[in-house]
Amino acid sequence: MKSLWQDVTFPKLSSLNKNECCDILIIGGGIAGISTLFELKDLKEKIMLIDKGKIGMGVTSKTTGKLTFLQELNYQKIKEAMNEESAKLYLESQKDAIKNVESIIQKYQIDCGFEKVDSYVFTNQKKEINKFHKEEALLKKWNVPFYIVKELPISFPCTYGIKVSDTAVFHPLKYLSHLCKILKEDKIPIYENTCAQKISKKDDNYIIQTNHGTISAKKVIVCTHYPFFIIPGFIPFKTHLEKDYICAKKGFQNQPFSAITNTSPIHSIRYQKDHLIYLGNSLKTNQGLNEEKEYGKILKNFRKYFSETPDYIWSNHDIITTDYLPIIGRLKDQLYIATGFNTWGMTNGVLAGMILSDLIKGKKNPYESLVSPHRKMSIQKCIQGFQDFLQNTDSILKTKIQKQKEFYPKNVIMKKNIGIFIDQNGKEHRIQNQCPHMKCSLIFNTIDQTWDCPCHGSRFDIDGNVLKGPSVFSIKK
Repeated sequence: MKSLWQDVTFPKLSSLNKNECCDILIIGGGIAGISTLFELKDLKEKIMLIDKGKIGMGVTSKTTGKLTFLQELNYQKIKEAMNEESAKLYLESQKDAIKNVESIIQKYQIDCGFEKVDSYVFTNQKKEINKFHKEEALLKKWNVPFYIVKELPISFPCTYGIKVSDTAVFHPLKYLSHLCKILKEDKIPIYENTCAQKISKKDDNYIIQTNHGTISAKKVIVCTHYPFFIIPGFIPFKTHLEKDYICAKKGFQNQPFSAITNTSPIHSIRYQKDHLIYLGNSLKTNQGLNEEKEYGKILKNFRKYFSETPDYIWSNHDIITTDYLPIIGRLKDQLYIATGFNTWGMTNGVLAGMILSDLIKGKKNPYESLVSPHRKMSIQKCIQGFQDFLQNTDSILKTKIQKQKEFYPKNVIMKKNIGIFIDQNGKEHRIQNQCPHMKCSLIFNTIDQTWDCPCHGSRFDIDGNVLKGPSVFSIKK
């Protein structure tokens, strides 16, 4: 399914066509990778970036495009998982990320629909109001101006909410496209359709095997949303995956605000000029195996609240960490990572660029310790980590025990470890029903006609060719 953002034209870029050497290699061309490259563009070292697909067309192209520090009721959650100092520091990091984007847009005169708006977090459940009071107490203590509201600027169910200013919305791909144009003019190599498949260490260099050759690099920065390796980092054991369903409709009058509920059922609303963007269904991946049913829910909600049928509908994955903080920093030696942005990829992707570039330059960053991959584990983080493990286990069991799902149409057949899709011409498309990443069984997506991994989000077409990671390999026939 195509999102609202994907009609943007990027500068023409090629694939890697020979073995290369560089000082710094960035893997991943979304908001985090391009932001990091842009922050490093004036270094005299040789820098390269590769992406397995088209620049910007991964998770960044499926976002809602919000730039806000009011992120549900996350500050009390971070305080409980870590401490109040960490929660306050995270708020400051999000504000700095918004300022960074605004500064770049102003300096380079980027036309990307950047607009200052108010942000709301709200609820229609009276039992949730006490949680809002906890968040209000933190904001008040930190001298963050806010307002208590009983309604939104549009007609939408709202019992109680908090409003702040100094937040924004933008068109994420128009922003990235302009950054890529500047980088190309500076003759910094960016390669598309170049998939990093394996990384190893030889002497003082990293050797990255891609589908188009080998790259030797002194430093490697992995910004691939979900890392394609398990060790180091063990990211699959520190996070869980959530899936969001989003739609958009043209023909609405622009309203300068964005809003989101604090808990399920999730409702997220914002405008991009004359488009209304609505996220109305969010769940853990082990809970949403029937794509047709989940897409039906978002369509039903959109028609219910806005009396319209959307022009666009799509889905996205978010990596949720145990302490609600992103994972950004040095993994080992000269290997760096940016992942686990929770549901706030735009600000945290920009923050990744700020932190990683400072680490590469040898500069101290105020948020380095806060989001370090090696930060300490609290008791609550250990508990949440165990729950994440149970979710992944549940996903595996749900796909291995009952392979032939009730919702599969007659042209989808599961036999032992084989999945078969029969197209409209009667041709059978057989795949080995196992994700190359961590061997989870796959679910057939009847809407997009893809084989999807409910554990970590990899996607494959009907013939098993990899479309989306963390898997970097197609399915063996």
